[in-house]
Parts: sequence; structure tokens; C-alpha cells
Amino acid sequence: MNYNTKGYRTFTIFNYTFLTLAAIACLFPLIHILAVSLSGSAAATANIVKLWPVDFTLDAYAKTIGNENFLRSLMISFNRVFLGTLISMGLMLCAAYPLSKTDEEFKGRKIYTWFFVFTMLFNGGLVPTYIVVTQLGLSDTMWALVLPTAINAFNLILLLNFFRTSVPKSLEEAAFIDGANHFQIFLKIYLPISVPAIATISLFTMVFHWNSWFDGLIYMTDSRNYPLSTFLQTVIVQQDFTNMDVDAEMLRDLSQRTVQSAQIFIAALPMLIVYPFLQRYFVKGIVLGSEKE
Repeated sequence: MNYNTKGYRTFTIFNYTFLTLAAIACLFPLIHILAVSLSGSAAATANIVKLWPVDFTLDAYAKTIGNENFLRSLMISFNRVFLGTLISMGLMLCAAYPLSKTDEEFKGRKIYTWFFVFTMLFNGGLVPTYIVVTQLGLSDTMWALVLPTAINAFNLILLLNFFRTSVPKSLEEAAFIDGANHFQIFLKIYLPISVPAIATISLFTMVFHWNSWFDGLIYMTDSRNYPLSTFLQTVIVQQDFTNMDVDAEMLRDLSQRTVQSAQIFIAALPMLIVYPFLQRYFVKGIVLGSEKE
């Protein structure tokens, strides 16, 4: 293929220009939130802050970091992301390995596969799920946040298709000839080869747990057990400062908008830090499940 033609160069320039503008457009809201969080109360209240702080101050971050409720919710979210991702990836990887085998190797494989596919199309609904969680005594515990969503059928299907299409069959057969068992093959062959898939789906899982707020709202009767997303939804969307025990003096001395912006930016920061480290795996990860089973 000739990459030096005028048409190809024009197409490349257009692509880079378009993607650069799209990236800048995506960054504008985050830059604006950061600018507001670093601005003075009067400027933020008057809505004159755009992309640069006005009357620069770090008071909003000082008050946010000193807020015990915010820090408690932040730690709950960190624990939820770690525990939820670990459990989800462990269960999905263990399920994807046998489901990636052929019908001759695993009798009834299609029945189990369709069992998971069925859950993508139909589920028990919010009320039955809530009843199950509460009757099991999981309310106001971390398990109510991580166990109901431990298996994501869509991610599971992506993993098993990646196993089927990306792990050479000859490599597995050679390992069996050398005396390896399924457990050893899974750990020493499948997992190392599937790093792009594991990294991509792990990021999907982490983002889901970090951003999920509704389950914390319905399963946590005590606001002290709220994860960060639920905390922010309650404070910023519902404006319920009483339940969250937000310092009233803080809201008088500062603008509500600057404090809220500081909280939003801090909440977005962990995912912004993690994403670049996993970006290099996305080149392979974006083709997950591209081949039909």
C-alpha cells in the first residue's frame, strides 16, 4: 500500500486535526471544573470563570480534604473498586476459560454459555434484586456493592471469545503433551497471552464501580457508608447537605460551586491517572470479540 499519495496525506491530516479538536472539546468541561475549583467565591458565584481561575485560591481543596464525610466516601470507593474488580475478573476469567473450549472438550458448553447470554436479555429487575440483597443481610455492607454485579455477561463473552481466537490451540496441545494440567495452562499460557483483554475489561470494571451511585443509594441506609459517587450525587444533585453533614460555615465562606467542583475533580482524578497506563493495551483490546463464536 502506498502511503505517500496526496490523498492519503490529506486523509491523515484531516484525521489528526479532527481527533485533536475532539480531544480538546472533551477536555474543556474538565478544565472548566478545575478552574472553578481554584477560583474565589465571588467569581464562581457570578459565573465569570471560564477556562482560567479567577482570584486563585486552594481553599476549596483544603475544605474538601478536611471533610471527613468526603474522605470516608473516597476510601469506600477505593475499597469497592479494588474488591469489585478483583472478584469480577477472578470469576469471569475462571468462567471464560472452560467456556472457550470446543463442544468435544466441554460437553454442554453451549448450554452454560446461553445461560449467561440469557441474563443479558432478561434479569430479575430492581425490586427482586433489592429483596434478595436485603434478605441476605448485605445492606450497609461492601458486599451489596460488589456481589450483585460480580459477573458481567457481556465482558464474560468478550473474554471467552478472546481466549478462543487469540490463544493458539497448538500451544495448549504442546503444554498437555509436556504434562501440564488445565490449571497450569490457564495460569502460564492463557493469562499472559490475554493481558490486553484483561487490562481492557479490568478498566471497564473499575470505571463501572467508581461511577456507580444508584446501588449505594438504595442499599446503604446509613449515609456514612456511601461510596464517593453516591456522596457526590446526594450533595451536588439532591443538594442534601444535612444528611451528608457538610459544614455550613464552609458553604458560607466559600461558594458551593467551588467546593462541589473540587470534589468532582478529585473524584475524576483516579480514573484519569489509571487510564494512560492501560491505554497501550487498547490497540488490541478494541478488537475483543470481533470474531464470532
